[in-house]
Amino acid sequence: MILSALILALLQQPAPAPSALDGAWTVDLSVKADEPYTRPMHLVLAADGTVTGDFYQSDIEAGRWKAQNGRLCVSFRTTDGVGPYHTAACLVGDHVEGQTWAEKRNFVFVWNAVRPAP
Repeated sequence: MILSALILALLQQPAPAPSALDGAWTVDLSVKADEPYTRPMHLVLAADGTVTGDFYQSDIEAGRWKAQNGRLCVSFRTTDGVGPYHTAACLVGDHVEGQTWAEKRNFVFVWNAVRPAP
């Protein structure tokens, strides 16, 4: 009973405003802690639920966002000219947690992003 009430309370939490994900991010794609590997991401969340911008220096295609159950998330497709990359990510506090599937290259990478230093 207590667990059900807790889950219900979490689901009723208001999601962050879309503006919380708008703008520039630095994506950390590092596989090894001693070998930093970062790339830029820019997101624009429109009122109609679409997402535009760029990720890993490729234009975002067919992007969508959703604020639900206390979460603000985006999903979009990019390409490297060889094949599509499918990305899903959510705002978690002050950072973004995401994953990208490189369909033609047959791998998934898990990443985090933070706001770039001023």
